[in-house]
Amino acid sequence: MPVNLPPHDPASLYSVAGVRLGIASAGIKLPGRRDITLIQLAAGSKVAGVFTQTRFCAAPVTLCRERLSAGHGIRALIINTGNANAGTGEEGLNRARKTCEEVARVMGVKAESVLPFSTGVILEVLPIDKIISALPDAKTGLAPDHWSEAAHAIMTTDIVAKAASAQAKIGGRTVTVTGMAKGSGMIHPNMATMLGYVATDAAVSQTLMNQLVKEVADVSFNCVTVDGDTSTNDSFILIATGQAGNDEITDVRSPDYLALKSVISDVSIRLAQAMARDGEGATKFITVQVERGLNHAECKQIAYAIARSPLIKTAFFASDPNLGRILAAIGYAGVTDLDVDRIQVYLGDVLVAEKGGRAASYTELRGAAVMKEAEITIRVVLNRGEESATVWTCDFSYDYVRINAEYRT
Repeated sequence: MPVNLPPHDPASLYSVAGVRLGIASAGIKLPGRRDITLIQLAAGSKVAGVFTQTRFCAAPVTLCRERLSAGHGIRALIINTGNANAGTGEEGLNRARKTCEEVARVMGVKAESVLPFSTGVILEVLPIDKIISALPDAKTGLAPDHWSEAAHAIMTTDIVAKAASAQAKIGGRTVTVTGMAKGSGMIHPNMATMLGYVATDAAVSQTLMNQLVKEVADVSFNCVTVDGDTSTNDSFILIATGQAGNDEITDVRSPDYLALKSVISDVSIRLAQAMARDGEGATKFITVQVERGLNHAECKQIAYAIARSPLIKTAFFASDPNLGRILAAIGYAGVTDLDVDRIQVYLGDVLVAEKGGRAASYTELRGAAVMKEAEITIRVVLNRGEESATVWTCDFSYDYVRINAEYRT
């Protein structure tokens, strides 16, 4: 079961003025499953995105990049589960375009104003006839308060739907931020690491939106790993409808920008952490903090070496304080000028290693006690600067192997 991640309360999710969501069943993979999500955006909405960096990106990713780069005003998003439309060549692109054309026809907008997203099995042809047949139902169901239903509809191997909301006073107005994400396995940042959608009713310039989506991703979705595998379909989309009534935010140094970035980051961090808590087969939620480094990049590099190590993750599943594996990961992380004699390693509040070896105060009994907890923090203090980085991950259990061995069955 997910680690301290109860199902969200649908009533806790605020509607975002200018956003309506509709859900339908196309039966792409399972009959009767709600697997289509249609999102309608008010005219004038600003949209920005970041995507997977894999060279084998899915057809929808290619299309989204093209349309956002061209500056098309985005009016609708279409999301399907059950099929990734990745590894499908030119035919995959044609089917993604056809899907957008049909959405445009149903919604009365231009095809270029529709962004497609897919998630599911790779290397299989997208069943567009099923998707097209479900569009009228999705349109009929459009409503501003369907965030919870949509969060459920975009799930794949997720156990718990992931959605979060927050509000803040910005420019004298109440600004709303609501988001949803899916992700449980094949999670590792090489940009977005999943499908995620965060919307606000704040007014923000397009230039700042393009910067904001990257800054938010770097403190949230780019700080989580489940298994070290980056998907072909990773997409994080930020939407601003401009209907909160605040003056448009145009200055990256302004208090309004910083306040908006803070609340959007808060929602996105909650969604990112939820993916690690709901990692496939997870029994423990692990925070890796690397502190007092020369720069943020080296701190994150070391944190990820620890967080994605199968040996470390399996030891945490077994509550086995085989903590030399952490030292090994620090050593092979690729920071070549580390002075290991200056490094301190903590498991929770327990000092494990210092001066190049085992701390004199450390006992396996104390280490084992920490590892039995459901939430654990690993701290690595480099003692060579003032920078830090935090990464979230989970353990590897027997169920991770079972889930992925049986994924297509």
